Amino acid sequence: MNRRRVFVYAQYLQGVGHLFRATRIVRALAAEGLDVDLVSGGMPVPGLDAGGGRLHQLAPVQCLNGVFTDLRDDRGRPVDAPFKARRRDSLLALFRERKPDAVIVEAFPFGRRQMDFELQPLLKEIAAAQPKPLVLCSVRDILQTNRKPRRIAEAVAAVNTGFDAVLVHGDPAFAAFDETFSAAPQIAVKIHYTGLVGGAVYATAPAAAATAGEVVVSAGGGATQSETLLRAALAARPVSRLRDRPWRLLAGPNLPDGEYAALKAMAPSGVTVEPNRGDFATLLAGCAVSISQAGYNTVVEVLQAGCRSVVVPYAARGETEQSFRAARLQERGLARCVAANRLTPETLAGAVDAAHQGPPPPRGTVALDGAVKTVEYVCARLAG
Repeated sequence: MNRRRVFVYAQYLQGVGHLFRATRIVRALAAEGLDVDLVSGGMPVPGLDAGGGRLHQLAPVQCLNGVFTDLRDDRGRPVDAPFKARRRDSLLALFRERKPDAVIVEAFPFGRRQMDFELQPLLKEIAAAQPKPLVLCSVRDILQTNRKPRRIAEAVAAVNTGFDAVLVHGDPAFAAFDETFSAAPQIAVKIHYTGLVGGAVYATAPAAAATAGEVVVSAGGGATQSETLLRAALAARPVSRLRDRPWRLLAGPNLPDGEYAALKAMAPSGVTVEPNRGDFATLLAGCAVSISQAGYNTVVEVLQAGCRSVVVPYAARGETEQSFRAARLQERGLARCVAANRLTPETLAGAVDAAHQGPPPPRGTVALDGAVKTVEYVCARLAG
């Protein structure tokens, strides 16, 4: 018997978090025995682990310096009409070749409207297919809150005409979708919460003990002003009560040119600066305090580890998502928050000390089994 096929589309434009969340879902689908294709439209990520899924790389599209209306190719050149046509045709040809039973589109239509040039034709192709595949939107729990009414209406219309369900990767007890998407009641019948999409937990007691007591500073892929956080952590260490502990700074691959070398040169004895590590979960499990931004994937890993943490949400260029998440974490006693506009060595050191002296965060208060629940939902709909 042929395995059921799932076609997953993911496009990141700056931070790689969207792609990593989609990849976790792809690995879970493949582990369940489904034949999975992951179509990635962002810049290639070396070593990306799609598990048993099949990775297809479209001609890369990115945005530079947080300007999401300005699409660029992998060499930084503006994306023109011929480029868009070639990408559209490649995506449609792949869909026709794979003939999936289900299509999962990450973010769209709640985000990635810049990709209309290929996603609208894909949705038309899906609607005309016989048999028609199941069409699901995969979206995080917290969206930007400064959306224009016209964009909100367009998203509602797109969901109601082109999607069978919206998989919200969150826990409504922590953050309900309608808190950041005001028109959620208009599509309520199609919304299904999965829980947050956590990754595999690789930490073991001996491995965690090897790094016990460290302060671990992480900034995701490094594309969203992470150098500001890393430099602030270096300056905060001497004024923190944890100044005698080892501090480990993890630098993402997208740091500005020369910043990694500068951080290495600035680091005093007792501070390690190194690239992101595959055993991040292990580092968190053994750390004294985690310092990070408040991106979706990092927060999920911090919650999985159950470690004391401080979050400094990225809030430049009108971004609201991380600030909303950070505030909710602090309200629930799950993390300490330092707003980006209040970030100084003293405020960061104070938050680190308070987190370390305070009680550990409560465990089990947020559903983190989103990958498993997504697989269960997809399989149930395909079976039905």
